[in-house]
Amino acid sequence: MSQSRRFVKLLAYLRPHWGATTLGIIALLVVNVLGAYIPLLIRDCVGKLSENFDYGQIIRYFIILVSLSSSMWLIRMASRIWIFGVGRQVEFDLKQQIFEHLLKLEPSYFATNTTGDLISRATSDVDNIRRLLGFVVLSFANTIFAYALTLPIMFSLNLELAGLALIPYPIMFFMVLLFSERLRNQQTSVQENLSDISNLIQEDISGISLIKIYAQENNERRAFAKQNHKLLKANLKLAQTRNTLFPLIGGLANISTLIIIWIGASKIGSSIDVGDFVALLLYIERLIFPTALLGFTITAYQRGEVSVDRVESIFSAEPKIQDYSNAIQLSRETIKGELTAKNLTFTYPGAETPALDNVNFNINPGETIAIVGGIGSGKSTLANCLPRLLDIDKGELFLDGIDITEIALTDLRDAIAYVPQESFLFSTTIQNNIRYGDPFAEQQEVETAAELSQISSEITNLPQKYNTIVGERGITLSGGQRQRTALARAMLVNAPVLILDDALSSVDNQTATQILKNLSSGTKRKTVVFITHQLSAAAAADRILVMEKGKIVQTGTQTELLQQPGLYRDLWSQHQVEELLH
Repeated sequence: MSQSRRFVKLLAYLRPHWGATTLGIIALLVVNVLGAYIPLLIRDCVGKLSENFDYGQIIRYFIILVSLSSSMWLIRMASRIWIFGVGRQVEFDLKQQIFEHLLKLEPSYFATNTTGDLISRATSDVDNIRRLLGFVVLSFANTIFAYALTLPIMFSLNLELAGLALIPYPIMFFMVLLFSERLRNQQTSVQENLSDISNLIQEDISGISLIKIYAQENNERRAFAKQNHKLLKANLKLAQTRNTLFPLIGGLANISTLIIIWIGASKIGSSIDVGDFVALLLYIERLIFPTALLGFTITAYQRGEVSVDRVESIFSAEPKIQDYSNAIQLSRETIKGELTAKNLTFTYPGAETPALDNVNFNINPGETIAIVGGIGSGKSTLANCLPRLLDIDKGELFLDGIDITEIALTDLRDAIAYVPQESFLFSTTIQNNIRYGDPFAEQQEVETAAELSQISSEITNLPQKYNTIVGERGITLSGGQRQRTALARAMLVNAPVLILDDALSSVDNQTATQILKNLSSGTKRKTVVFITHQLSAAAAADRILVMEKGKIVQTGTQTELLQQPGLYRDLWSQHQVEELLH
C-alpha cells in the first residue's frame, strides 16, 4: 500500500473521533505556548534580579512559575486523555469491524488464511494502530508545536548562537530518514513471524491429543523452538537498529547544549546578557526531549504502517457471496421446501475439472433424499451449494421455484438447517450448544430436539445433564455424541429443509436409521437431504441419488436401484461384504 493511501486510511480511522482529536491537539498547543513563555519569564526574572535582588520579586515569580507549570500539567494530562482515548476508540472500532467483516466472508477465505494469523491481525496489529493514532499523533503534534514556537524566539534572542546550536539537528533528521526504511522492513518481519508463531501455538493446542497419540512432543518442541528463534532474531535485529538510532539522536541533541555553553558563555556581557543566555539554554532543553523521542515515534509509526497494511488486507477481501440489491425476502413459515437443480455446475478456483457437472434433480417438499457415491463424487460440494456457501451461477438452483441467488442470504439460511461433516461444538453447556440457533428456546424444546436426534438418554446420564460443559470443540464427548448434538441443534431451529452432510458417520447404522425415521415422521415433514456412506441408513430414504464424478448417474428407491446394474448395486454389494466381515 502506498504512503498516501495509508495516510488516507488513518484519517478514515480518525474521522469518527475528530472532536476529541481536535481538543487534544488544541490542548497540546496551549501547553506548548505556556512552555515557550516560561523561559521568557525566567529571563525577565534573571534580568531584574541581576539589577536589584529582591526576595519579594523571587516569591512573585515563583508563584507565577508554579501556577503556569501546574496549568501545563493539567492541560497536558487532558490532551493525553483525549488523544490516547481516541487511540482506544479506534482500537475498539477496528476490532468490531474486523469481526463483523470476517462474519461476512465465505468459508473458502478461512481455508486460505490461518486462524493464528487472523487472530494476530485482530489483536497485535490493531494494538499497533492504536499506538500510532495515540502516542504517535501526540508526539508528532507536540514536536511540531515545540519547534514552531521555540525556533522563532531563539533566533530573536541571538541569531548566531541559535544557528550554531541547531547545527546537529539536520544530521538528526537525516539519520531518521536513513533508518526509517530499515525499521519498516524489520517491523514487517517481526509481525509476520509473530503471526507464524501464533498460528503454530493455535494448531498445537487444537491438536494436542493427536500430538500425544503419535508421541510427537519432541518434534513439535523443535518446530516451536525454530519458529521462536526466528522471531527472536527478527526482534533482535529491530532492537539493534533502534538501539543504534535512539542514543545517536539523543547524543546529537545534547551537543546543542554543549555548543550554547561553550560559545555562549564567552559572549555573556558583550553580545548577549545573562537572561537571554539562560533562556537560550532552556529553549534548547525544550527541544531535546521531543527530538530524542523522535526515534521512538518513528518506530511506532513504522510499526503502525505495517499493521495498517495487514489489517486492510482483511478489509480488502470482498465477500464473493452477497445479497443482490433487490434480494427477495422470505419467511420460514411460507417455505414449503421444494429443491430443484437445473444444469448445476460448479468448479473450484484453480481446478480444471468441475466438482459438479450439469446436475439435475427435483426434491419434493417433505421428501427424504439420500445422496450416495464415492469419495470426491461431489456430494459435499452439492450440500454446500444448497445454503449458498459456494458462489454458484444464477438460474441453476431453486428453492420453491425461486432462484436461491436472488433470495436474501439471511432468509435462505434461516430456511435451511445444515449439519456439516465436522460437528463443531462450542466450549459451553450441551444445552447452549443445542439452542445455538435459537438462544431463547425453552428447555422442553431442547429436550425434544435431543430425543429426535437420539442423544437424550446419553445426556441425562451425564453428571450435570444438559448443563454439562463439553469443552473446546466438544472434546469431552465422543464423535457420535458430537454429531447427534449438532443434529439436535439443527432440529431445534425447525427449518423446512435439513441437510446432513455425512453428519452421522460416527453413529451406528441402527441409530442412524432411527434418526431418519424420526425426521420423516410427524404431520409437518421436513425436506431432508441426507449425504451418507451408510447404505443401510440410506435405504430408509424416499429416494436415493447416486453421484459419480460430479454427476447424478442413478436415481430411484432402494428396491429400484438394486434391480438395475450400476454403481449403486456395486456399492451395496461392497457394503454387504463389509457387514459380513464386521
